[in-house]
Amino acid sequence: MIAATPPVPIPFTPVSPAYVGAPATPHKIKGVRRVPQNRFMAANGRSEIHDDGWQTDAYTWSGPLGRGPVTLSSMLIPQRDCGSITFDRQGRVLSICIGASGPELYMFDPTTLATLATFSLPPRQSVPSNIFQDFTGGGYFYLDTHDDVVAGTTTKHIYVIGETAGPGFKLLHDYSLTDILSASEKITSALPDSRGLLWIVARNDGVVATLNLATGQLHVIRLGHGAVGEIENSFATDQHGGVYIDTNRKLYRFGATRNGIPKIRWQVTYPNSLEHKPGQVDDGTGTTPTVMQGGYVNITDNADPMDIVVYRTAVRLRRHQRRTVCKVPIFSRGASADENSLIVAGRAMIAENNYGYSDPTSISAGKLTAPGFVRVDLNRGGKGCHTVWTNTSERAPTVVSKASIGNGLIYTYTLEPGSSSPWYWTALDFRTGKVVYKRLAGTGSVGYNNNYSGIAINPSGTEYVGVLGGIIAMRDG
Repeated sequence: MIAATPPVPIPFTPVSPAYVGAPATPHKIKGVRRVPQNRFMAANGRSEIHDDGWQTDAYTWSGPLGRGPVTLSSMLIPQRDCGSITFDRQGRVLSICIGASGPELYMFDPTTLATLATFSLPPRQSVPSNIFQDFTGGGYFYLDTHDDVVAGTTTKHIYVIGETAGPGFKLLHDYSLTDILSASEKITSALPDSRGLLWIVARNDGVVATLNLATGQLHVIRLGHGAVGEIENSFATDQHGGVYIDTNRKLYRFGATRNGIPKIRWQVTYPNSLEHKPGQVDDGTGTTPTVMQGGYVNITDNADPMDIVVYRTAVRLRRHQRRTVCKVPIFSRGASADENSLIVAGRAMIAENNYGYSDPTSISAGKLTAPGFVRVDLNRGGKGCHTVWTNTSERAPTVVSKASIGNGLIYTYTLEPGSSSPWYWTALDFRTGKVVYKRLAGTGSVGYNNNYSGIAINPSGTEYVGVLGGIIAMRDG
């Protein structure tokens, strides 16, 4: 535990314009059913980087409307990127922030971004080939129903970390996976299914493991070897015990036996150019699967150009049904990549283009990534899909964008042309894809670069994102 540390702003060079557009008029997104609550996770919208067990990246509440927006920041020393942001029941911001030495758990004041507490996690055990694209050992975590942080570590353990009254943190449980994970295997993500069984995926060899948190019983299977079967993304769970995991070659639906043994219920090989595109972490899909209402799950594939692909989730299909519902190409040949989960609101899916980013040098000295946002809707009755709109002007190099069901805005984080690398909090209209407003966040290829971090919005309407310099926020004035 540490005493509260007042925030030190992350420096930047002011540029013009500081604000573009006009405040939004809310338009609630209709036809969206409430995502079932996983009873072993904190409330939807507070629990993990993609908001809920379905991984929809959509909030029921509203974010900033762009009315006199106020920005603030907190610089972390040494520099750390707070990739996943969650909120405890007291509204405090919890994040595992990763730096060159490894991850650290932080608690921030939601109003001022003052550091309220920290907890040291195990340091990096080795230096990855690209430190800016390594999310293992804490990049993904979740809050459980007690506001405990559940995270994999760089030492192949699962930690359960509780809050103290200080405020502070304490280690509650420590589960070792060293007996089932080899030296080359690193924990990518861990989430509970609808029955409370913890599922764990590791980066190499397609490792899928289950952990009974009450007994410590472990089971493991491997879906590949080395570069085939690589798991770089998190995964989705549904309310029926289904677990959806993608490797760099296939998408799987898993389930567990009564003894907690993971079993493949179905698998599909998605289209793949086998190219490791700039902007993606490997030569496969860059998206965490997202479950949709009506019995569907989606990803982007790795074709050229890539597609949004929707599959039926049912274990047994009806006569004449096919697993694949639709495959819709998005963005341009030779310039399409997505390393972030699709936003889902009802039948609508929103994708962004991350082509061209691999590290901060990709955007230094005014260099830009490929532009693009697209909305594709699933047709009624699962009879194919269609493109609703495409935005070819805005560039979001790596952010996990979010939607607000409450006001009909898509919240993203964009980079504009200019040698100073100006970053903007950007809101798009869900109905049209057009820019509603932009507010300058900061400048620089490092300090205000979010580097794959996800936007998070608390119930009070403040928007947060981690950057390489620390953490930043924006709220209406």
